[in-house]
Amino acid sequence: MSASNMQGTGDQADTLRQMAHTAKANKRADSTSAGGLADQQGIRVISVTSGKGGVGKSNVVSNLAIALSAQGKKVLLIDADLGLGNLDVLLGLSPQYNLNDVLNGEKNIMDILIDGPAGIKIIPAGSGVQELTSLGQHAKLKLLDELDMLEEQFDIMIVDTEAGISENVTYFTVAAQEIFVVVTPEPTSITDAYALIKLLATRYSEHHFKVLVNMAKDSEEALEVFRKLANVAGRFLDISLDYLGCVVKDEKVVEAVKRQKAVTELFPDSEAAQCFNTLAKRVVENKRQGRVKGNIQFFFRRMLDNAGGN
Repeated sequence: MSASNMQGTGDQADTLRQMAHTAKANKRADSTSAGGLADQQGIRVISVTSGKGGVGKSNVVSNLAIALSAQGKKVLLIDADLGLGNLDVLLGLSPQYNLNDVLNGEKNIMDILIDGPAGIKIIPAGSGVQELTSLGQHAKLKLLDELDMLEEQFDIMIVDTEAGISENVTYFTVAAQEIFVVVTPEPTSITDAYALIKLLATRYSEHHFKVLVNMAKDSEEALEVFRKLANVAGRFLDISLDYLGCVVKDEKVVEAVKRQKAVTELFPDSEAAQCFNTLAKRVVENKRQGRVKGNIQFFFRRMLDNAGGN
């Protein structure tokens, strides 16, 4: 077969694959229109982010995932802090491969999944978002093909973004269906959380956010933190800001981190663990609201498109 014919065959295969993806997306859209948001099936993609570092975001992600697993949900975590990911360190895991091994074609998506506590699965972070920009259409479609396998295996995917308002944060967050913002009672944390929300609202037209207050003295302090953030956002932004709940400051969390375990696993009766259990129940009970943006394939397709590839 000539080189031109081989190229034509490859292009045709890519086109057919793209058509299949489009047909599947249309089928899901039709299902959503017919059944409404409440009846929608498929994986739920949640981005957990924060305006600054040091708020315990990754710790929140890992413990929330374990608590959701205890609620009977099949949970997939993706460490999207590219280059500085620490979910594996927090949980005492040693991944051999990561997302970059998939992006460069050396591994399949199933090859890099690692087992976490309580049956959760984790996709370890890659080492640089610049690699996404070099992916061609064929590589993108290959990745999307593989994600079909994950779509059927999990109920919830939680994306642990890096902290701040970098470009990495914005396109992982904008691609998700739901955005959870982690904030602490520190004034700088509240200020930076507002800056992140403002950026996502004004530049990326995101209007629905859920706020989780971490390291609060008690529930009253957590509510006060939320009120401060909501008051500022209400004056200057046209958004919906919902209170998801809080995790109280607990020395058991510090001890668990030192031992590279999740507090929900190591100290299940601790006050912080009970907070995570309450949060997990609330997440399960609160179905997706507002603009639903799609499934796991949509998340990665949007991420790859935003990276500026072909």
